[in-house]
Amino acid sequence: MRLGGPVFEKCANPQEWVAAVKRLGYSAAYCPVNADADDATIAAYAKAADDADITIAEVGAWSNPISDNEAECIKALHQCKRQLALAEKIGARCCVNIAGSRAAKWDGPDERNFSDETFERIVDSVQEIIDAVKPARTFYTLETMPWIPPDSPESYAELIRAIDRPGVAVHFDLANLITSPRRYYQSGEFVRECFALLGDQIKSIHGKDSLLDERFTSHINEVAPGKGKLDYAAFLQEIERTDPDLPLMLEHLDTAEQFAVAAEYVRSVARQVEVTIKA
Repeated sequence: MRLGGPVFEKCANPQEWVAAVKRLGYSAAYCPVNADADDATIAAYAKAADDADITIAEVGAWSNPISDNEAECIKALHQCKRQLALAEKIGARCCVNIAGSRAAKWDGPDERNFSDETFERIVDSVQEIIDAVKPARTFYTLETMPWIPPDSPESYAELIRAIDRPGVAVHFDLANLITSPRRYYQSGEFVRECFALLGDQIKSIHGKDSLLDERFTSHINEVAPGKGKLDYAAFLQEIERTDPDLPLMLEHLDTAEQFAVAAEYVRSVARQVEVTIKA
């Protein structure tokens, strides 16, 4: 497997970016440019990554393409198409967004998020994005979320069948799916179920952790890897079994020091279960 995370250093060119990624011990990285970059710059970063054996894991397209606000919806669809086109140009494994939300908050909970109408909106939006770009070497993916499909391996498989496009694939975030004490305490079994159903379609993965506290009824908090109780041994074993080049991307921490601690935890578990993390 490959491990990656954000680069905090300011990098003026592809060579500096490669050096910064390598100093962190990563073999995967988030896309270092956005869709405003010119083709020559994109090509230079793509070549530098390829020469250094760094996998560009994902291009973010964070927006709400199913918004009830028409202007916001149009803007989000435009952004998703541009970022998917960037992923195609730079050779990223995927472009990732969440499905969106019917709530006023772009990624918030709403009772309508699980309706048949919303399911169709998600399908239509993903089809429109993929059909506009027609990616040949990358994929458009939806990050698994707790309160909008895909919120389970089964709902993801159902969405993929309905979208029915070769350019759609899976972005996996285990912590986002730990929404009950049962999944929390049986996370090893759950992650194996997820990979059994979706594994060959997973293109990039977010690495976080979950911690259940004692407040009633259930409060499950996102924490850094190693600060919670997710079965990282089973998680890493499933990643390696599925694809030795699958990237696990650290996220949602505040400082370079916190990312370094999280990365060392992942590496320590990998050593214990004899999973190889590419340097």
